[in-house]
Amino acid sequence: MSAKLKFFLIVILSIFATAGAGVYITQRQPPAPIVETSNGQTQQVGVIHESQEVVAYSERSNYKTIPLEKINSSLQGSDPATLALNALDGIASVKGTRKVEVAYPQRNQALVTITQIKQGDDSVGIKYRVEMTAFGRSLFISSPPVWQIVWAGVRN
Repeated sequence: MSAKLKFFLIVILSIFATAGAGVYITQRQPPAPIVETSNGQTQQVGVIHESQEVVAYSERSNYKTIPLEKINSSLQGSDPATLALNALDGIASVKGTRKVEVAYPQRNQALVTITQIKQGDDSVGIKYRVEMTAFGRSLFISSPPVWQIVWAGVRN
Protein backbone atom coordinates (compact mmCIF):
# COMPACT_ATOMS: atom_id res chain seq x y z
CA MET A 1 0.00 0.00 0.00
CA SER A 2 1.29 3.45 -0.82
CA ALA A 3 1.89 6.08 1.84
CA LYS A 4 -0.80 8.35 0.37
CA LEU A 5 -3.42 5.60 0.60
CA LYS A 6 -2.46 4.80 4.22
CA PHE A 7 -2.65 8.48 5.16
CA PHE A 8 -6.05 8.82 3.44
CA LEU A 9 -7.46 5.79 5.32
CA ILE A 10 -6.17 7.10 8.65
CA VAL A 11 -7.81 10.49 8.05
CA ILE A 12 -11.14 8.93 7.05
CA LEU A 13 -11.18 6.55 10.04
CA SER A 14 -10.29 9.34 12.47
CA ILE A 15 -13.12 11.50 11.12
CA PHE A 16 -15.63 8.71 11.72
CA ALA A 17 -14.21 7.95 15.17
CA THR A 18 -14.38 11.56 16.40
CA ALA A 19 -17.71 12.38 14.76
CA GLY A 20 -19.40 9.47 16.55
CA ALA A 21 -19.40 11.21 19.92
CA GLY A 22 -22.29 13.51 19.01
CA VAL A 23 -24.19 11.54 16.37
CA TYR A 24 -27.27 9.63 17.42
CA ILE A 25 -29.34 7.18 15.44
CA THR A 26 -32.97 7.74 16.31
CA GLN A 27 -36.11 5.78 15.67
CA ARG A 28 -38.68 7.72 13.70
CA GLN A 29 -41.96 8.23 15.51
CA PRO A 30 -45.11 8.34 13.37
CA PRO A 31 -46.79 11.74 13.42
CA ALA A 32 -49.75 12.11 15.74
CA PRO A 33 -53.02 13.02 14.04
CA ILE A 34 -54.37 16.53 14.59
CA VAL A 35 -58.13 16.94 14.96
CA GLU A 36 -60.23 20.06 15.05
CA THR A 37 -62.73 20.52 17.89
CA SER A 38 -66.21 22.03 17.56
CA ASN A 39 -65.03 25.48 18.66
CA GLY A 40 -62.34 25.62 15.95
CA GLN A 41 -59.32 24.82 18.12
CA THR A 42 -56.91 22.13 17.01
CA GLN A 43 -55.88 19.33 19.33
CA GLN A 44 -53.14 16.75 18.86
CA VAL A 45 -54.17 13.18 19.55
CA GLY A 46 -51.57 10.53 20.38
CA VAL A 47 -52.10 6.93 19.38
CA ILE A 48 -50.95 4.08 21.63
CA HIS A 49 -49.66 1.29 19.42
CA GLU A 50 -49.02 -1.51 21.89
CA SER A 51 -51.46 -2.83 24.45
CA GLN A 52 -48.64 -3.32 27.00
CA GLU A 53 -48.18 0.45 27.14
CA VAL A 54 -51.75 0.85 28.38
CA VAL A 55 -50.90 -1.34 31.41
CA ALA A 56 -47.88 0.85 32.22
CA TYR A 57 -49.94 4.02 31.93
CA SER A 58 -52.67 2.72 34.26
CA GLU A 59 -50.21 3.17 37.16
CA ARG A 60 -50.14 6.90 36.39
CA SER A 61 -53.61 7.33 37.91
CA ASN A 62 -52.07 6.88 41.38
CA TYR A 63 -49.65 9.77 40.81
CA LYS A 64 -49.94 13.52 40.36
CA THR A 65 -48.19 14.55 37.14
CA ILE A 66 -45.03 16.63 37.42
CA PRO A 67 -44.78 18.89 34.35
CA LEU A 68 -41.52 18.22 32.50
CA GLU A 69 -41.05 21.99 32.18
CA LYS A 70 -40.44 22.11 35.96
CA ILE A 71 -37.43 19.81 35.66
CA ASN A 72 -34.24 21.87 35.56
CA SER A 73 -31.84 19.07 34.65
CA SER A 74 -31.38 17.27 31.35
CA LEU A 75 -34.21 15.01 30.21
CA GLN A 76 -31.79 12.71 28.35
CA GLY A 77 -29.01 10.43 29.54
CA SER A 78 -27.55 6.95 29.44
CA ASP A 79 -28.49 5.71 32.95
CA PRO A 80 -32.20 5.74 33.90
CA ALA A 81 -31.63 5.78 37.68
CA THR A 82 -29.15 8.68 37.58
CA LEU A 83 -31.31 10.56 35.10
CA ALA A 84 -34.39 10.25 37.35
CA LEU A 85 -32.51 11.24 40.51
CA ASN A 86 -31.01 14.31 38.81
CA ALA A 87 -34.42 15.30 37.44
CA LEU A 88 -36.07 15.15 40.85
CA ASP A 89 -33.27 16.85 42.79
CA GLY A 90 -34.62 20.30 41.98
CA ILE A 91 -38.21 19.33 42.79
CA ALA A 92 -37.97 17.01 45.79
CA SER A 93 -36.83 18.11 49.21
CA VAL A 94 -34.39 15.45 50.39
CA LYS A 95 -35.05 14.45 53.99
CA GLY A 96 -34.16 10.88 54.82
CA THR A 97 -33.05 8.15 52.47
CA ARG A 98 -34.14 7.13 48.99
CA LYS A 99 -34.82 3.72 47.55
CA VAL A 100 -34.42 3.58 43.75
CA GLU A 101 -35.93 0.78 41.65
CA VAL A 102 -35.56 0.47 37.88
CA ALA A 103 -37.78 -1.80 35.80
CA TYR A 104 -37.65 -2.47 32.06
CA PRO A 105 -41.14 -3.68 31.03
CA GLN A 106 -40.17 -3.47 27.35
CA ARG A 107 -36.90 -3.31 25.48
CA ASN A 108 -37.19 0.45 24.88
CA GLN A 109 -38.97 1.46 28.10
CA ALA A 110 -37.64 2.13 31.62
CA LEU A 111 -39.71 2.84 34.75
CA VAL A 112 -37.88 4.33 37.72
CA THR A 113 -39.58 4.39 41.11
CA ILE A 114 -37.97 6.49 43.83
CA THR A 115 -39.29 5.99 47.35
CA GLN A 116 -38.31 8.67 49.84
CA ILE A 117 -38.24 7.26 53.38
CA LYS A 118 -38.83 9.75 56.20
CA GLN A 119 -35.95 10.40 58.52
CA GLY A 120 -36.34 8.85 61.97
CA ASP A 121 -39.50 6.75 61.64
CA ASP A 122 -38.74 4.53 58.57
CA SER A 123 -42.15 5.26 57.03
CA VAL A 124 -42.63 5.98 53.35
CA GLY A 125 -42.92 9.69 52.77
CA ILE A 126 -43.20 10.40 49.07
CA LYS A 127 -43.03 8.14 46.03
CA TYR A 128 -41.94 9.31 42.58
CA ARG A 129 -42.38 7.57 39.24
CA VAL A 130 -40.36 8.51 36.15
CA GLU A 131 -41.08 6.91 32.77
CA MET A 132 -38.48 6.89 30.01
CA THR A 133 -38.08 5.64 26.48
CA ALA A 134 -34.90 4.76 24.63
CA PHE A 135 -34.78 6.82 21.48
CA GLY A 136 -31.45 5.81 20.00
CA ARG A 137 -27.81 5.00 20.52
CA SER A 138 -24.64 6.79 19.76
CA LEU A 139 -22.82 5.75 16.63
CA PHE A 140 -21.05 2.84 18.31
CA ILE A 141 -23.11 -0.33 18.87
CA SER A 142 -21.36 -1.12 22.14
CA SER A 143 -22.47 2.15 23.74
CA PRO A 144 -25.53 2.25 26.04
CA PRO A 145 -28.90 3.47 24.76
CA VAL A 146 -29.89 7.11 25.20
CA TRP A 147 -32.92 7.46 27.49
CA GLN A 148 -35.39 10.35 27.52
CA ILE A 149 -37.87 11.19 30.30
CA VAL A 150 -41.40 11.20 28.88
CA TRP A 151 -43.45 11.44 32.09
CA ALA A 152 -42.93 12.04 35.83
CA GLY A 153 -45.30 11.87 38.78
CA VAL A 154 -45.45 12.09 42.58
CA ARG A 155 -47.59 10.29 45.17
CA ASN A 156 -47.84 11.08 48.88
